[in-house]
Parts: sequence; structure tokens; C-alpha cells
Amino acid sequence: MSSETSSHKPRVAVVFGGRSSEHAISVVTAGAVLAAIDRDKYDVLPIGITTDGRWVLTADDPARMAITDRRLPSVAELAEGGDGAVVLSADPTTREVVYSEPGAVPKALGDVDVVFPVLHGPYGEDGTLQGLLELSGVPYVGSGVLASAVGQDKDYMKRVFTSFGLPVGPYEVVRPREWDADPAAARKKIVDFAGEHGWPLFVKPARAGSSMGISKVDDLAGLDAAVEEARRHDPKIIVESLLRGREIECGVLEFEDGPRASVPAEIPPVTAHDFYDFEAKYIDSAAGIVPAPLTEQQTAEVRALAVAAFDAASCEGLVRADFFLQDNGEFVINEINTLPGFTPISMYPRMWQESGVSYPELVDRLLAAALRRSTGLR
Repeated sequence: MSSETSSHKPRVAVVFGGRSSEHAISVVTAGAVLAAIDRDKYDVLPIGITTDGRWVLTADDPARMAITDRRLPSVAELAEGGDGAVVLSADPTTREVVYSEPGAVPKALGDVDVVFPVLHGPYGEDGTLQGLLELSGVPYVGSGVLASAVGQDKDYMKRVFTSFGLPVGPYEVVRPREWDADPAAARKKIVDFAGEHGWPLFVKPARAGSSMGISKVDDLAGLDAAVEEARRHDPKIIVESLLRGREIECGVLEFEDGPRASVPAEIPPVTAHDFYDFEAKYIDSAAGIVPAPLTEQQTAEVRALAVAAFDAASCEGLVRADFFLQDNGEFVINEINTLPGFTPISMYPRMWQESGVSYPELVDRLLAAALRRSTGLR
């Protein structure tokens, strides 16, 4: 092996921001990841995606990516190079990144060996970015196109889990054309669901995360406003019944010998909020309990369910699986996140920290797993 080959460090493009309502949280996550990547082991290229979808070079400055005084950061504040845009080649033989400005000759920025996408929500976590990377032939952290799409859409996620015999709670889906064509009939569908399962209900965007757009609805009077809020984030909504019990989370990480589950965590009731919403998660920093105070049998059961959910959706790399431990002692899967938050207060890295995997090691393992995989059918 030549000295040139042996000295080559894999180049990581950390891609963040994006067009979804979770743009700011993606920036916060990127800051934490950039701070944790071992620069002696990897070269790093930070690439931000603005809220209108433009790819830009950004400052490699994690300190500017944090939430400060309740103010959320954005890619626009970090962008460098004026009106220039970054383009990833669709030619899988090059993996080249090109920077272009209006009226100027495009400038090659070199090849990328692996992408660490830390986007949340549509146009990043839902399989769209993953499809672009497959076309470009660039390995990437996390699940592929199918698993990413399933993990983003709570409707199809629950259908997949049900088909594998995994436990899910009662839910109803209202598709865009149902509400647009006949709001009264769509409303009745939800009211009938409430008649069967009781109030309160949770009305959610079907394809959003970070608790964006979720409302707890106690009666019919609040239903239309909740639907309108959910549809601001996604025209397709999902309605879930209240599951009485404890909120339990568990992380899954891909090791060389397959996926393993972390110690679980518990999200305690948040007294200042009606439920574990965006403000509670990211602004007021509601603290989870790690490890969760469960029995040995309950811990083993939820860890097994987390890995089963990972496998059912054909996930890769990482997943955070969220559960309810009901008052009757049974676990129900609420959802999985194929690109869970990596902010300093996020539960996924905290669970792995408690399981013996530090934050830098976690990032390193995810990059190593991505570099082991090829793109394409696998």
C-alpha cells in the first residue's frame, strides 16, 4: 500500500438543515455531530440545506449551531460564499462535490467518502435524500430509502409493525383528499374513533417529527384547530387515542454482528406541558430518566421489541424506538425515528452513554457502519 493511500482519511460530508419544520433542530444536531467527529480520523465538509432547498457550504462552527436564549439557529446564518450552491454529482464513479456560483466556472471540492445526514422530517429523513445518495453512489449513515420512508410515515410504520405482529395502539388516518373533499365526513370519522376509544385524542402530522404540529384534543370543540395545526406540517394526519401509562424509549445501534439495543429511558410526565411537545423537548429541556426504572423482565422485553421494530422496517445504522408501557403492563410501540436527534440533551446518545458507548464513539460507530455498507441493493 502506498503512503498516499495509507494517509488518506475518509471525507465526511455532514448534511443538515433542510426544508422541513425541523430545520432548526437539524442545525443543533449537526453542531453536536461536528464537535464529536474525530478530526484525526476523518476530514469533514459541512453542507447546509436552506429552508428553500439550496445546498450551501457552511461554517464549521458548532458553537453557532446551538439554541441560545430560546433562539433557534438556521443554515442561512451559517452559509458561506454568497449565492453559490453545492451540488453532489449523480455519477457514482466520482462521488464528487461541486461548488458553483452564477457566472463563474464550477469549482470541484473533491470526493466525499460518506455522508452523515442529520436532517429531520421530510426531504431528509424520509428517503428522499437517501435516494439521491444511492444515485450518487455515496455511502451514508442510517437507513435506506424504504426504511427511511416507512420510519417517516406513521401510518405505514404502524401497518408494517402490525404485519410483523408487533403491538401498536389504536389510530385513524385522514388522508389529504378526505379532508379537502368532505371535511364533515372526515371530521365524523375522527369523532367516531373518539366514540370508540374515548377522548382525549392526539392529532398529529403523519410525516413530521420533533413533536411538531401535535395537539392533545380533549373534546369536539378543539378538533378543527388541532387538524388545522397538524395540516400546517403535513396534509396527511394521524389520530391516536390516549394510552395511559409510562413513556419508554430505547436506542438501537448497528454493530459489526448486528443491531443491539441500549438501556431504555423513561420520559417522566412534564408538569409545565400538557405532553412531551417541542417546547418540552428542546426549549425547556425536560429530563429523561436513564436508565428507566423497569424490572429486569420489562427491560429485556422492551429491548427485544426495539430490535424487532428495527428489523421489521429493514432499518440500518440507528433507530430510537418509542413505547408506552401501559397500566396493564403491556408495551405498545408508538413510533421509531430512523434519524433521531443528536442534540446534547437528546435521549438517543444519552441512552448509549449509559450503555457504555460515549458520544464520540457513537458517531464513529455510525460512520464505520456506513463505510462498511455499499449503496444499491443489499
